[in-house]
Amino acid sequence: MFLTGCPLSPIVKFFALVKSFMLRFLTAGESHGRGLAVVLEGMPAGVPFDVEPIHYDLKRRQGGYGRGQRMKIETDRIDLISGVRFGKTLGSPISFLIWNKDWENWQQAMSALEPVPADTQRLVSRPRPGHADLTGALKYNFRDIRNVLERSSARETTARVAVGAICKLLVKSFGIHFFSHTVSIQEIEIDLEKIPIFGEQVRETIENSPVRCLDPDAAKQMIAMIDRAIQEGDSVGGSFEVRVTGVPPGLGSFVHWDRKLDGRLAQAMLSINAVKGVEIGSVPDRAERTGAVFHDEIFYDADRRRFHHGSNRAGGIEGGMSNGEDIVLRVHIKPIPTLRRPLRSVDIQSKEPFDAVYERSDTCVVPAAGVIGEAMAAVVIASVFLEKFGGDSLEEITRNYQGYCGQLEKF
Repeated sequence: MFLTGCPLSPIVKFFALVKSFMLRFLTAGESHGRGLAVVLEGMPAGVPFDVEPIHYDLKRRQGGYGRGQRMKIETDRIDLISGVRFGKTLGSPISFLIWNKDWENWQQAMSALEPVPADTQRLVSRPRPGHADLTGALKYNFRDIRNVLERSSARETTARVAVGAICKLLVKSFGIHFFSHTVSIQEIEIDLEKIPIFGEQVRETIENSPVRCLDPDAAKQMIAMIDRAIQEGDSVGGSFEVRVTGVPPGLGSFVHWDRKLDGRLAQAMLSINAVKGVEIGSVPDRAERTGAVFHDEIFYDADRRRFHHGSNRAGGIEGGMSNGEDIVLRVHIKPIPTLRRPLRSVDIQSKEPFDAVYERSDTCVVPAAGVIGEAMAAVVIASVFLEKFGGDSLEEITRNYQGYCGQLEKF
């Protein structure tokens, strides 16, 4: 209020306007608590809402060869609270709950208000290497590491997958679709040059594979690799690819670092548990590779009235903006650090060395992580889409989008 009449007030109004078009979501809940709570703000009114695609994506997240016993306990579904009426979004915050079935076994240990006897608290003082355990305990001054591991658990990504599925409902109306598939597990890797054009037939092939891999021969080797890790009490990592089709040119911006689409997608991928690296498009594999070989040449199709590229090594993004080609992300996952063959650590209370405790865990999460990456990509793409074509209703956004498409045809 004190800036009224000040030259800075238009700047303040501008940033308020930009923020009003952005999607944002908050999650709450612990791995063994009653459940996860989610609020999604910024979804426009009038978007057709169907819970089945959401539940389908939640089921996909729970699948994949190499998952742990927790996936056999939970059947994740959303309990919708607000923001939808008669099958369409209202423009108000969408909120929902995802209940934890395993809560019945943890009611005492995870009691919110009532203190319980020490022998039922399931205290943890032994940090596991590779987890948030030790650093989280030091940061928040916890003597019970369960206060850290319950929230830092990948169980929270269940909520993100549901949010991503809702974001897909918005951009699906504009022909934007999301795919993910496993590229590698340990040293077993598919040949990306042989990947077909992505469509529903490819999606069916991916989802029918236990490791969500397009190459049947590589998939068999990946399964054998996971089986070997299970027998040895070890874990394996790998990489997955997220591909977004139908994205119009011009999403994102080159004018500020925090509005660049590639930066935002990379941050979203790196926020996923166990992700350690992101590639966008084709990263030059040799220092001697030249620009003449690497960059995508530009052509014009007079019949379709559009510019296009002869290749897509840029991964659909140039200068921080989508360029009209498929957006291609390759995401690298470290091996899960909770091992049946434990690593060495130190008790935070006694300071005595020990072999790290094993709690129920996965052997390989690469196939499932692809579904999470897909969801996070959907959140970012939907957000930048609204920033470009934003309005309060789907009808208003559609008019803005169609106007832009007409502008592109006249260019």
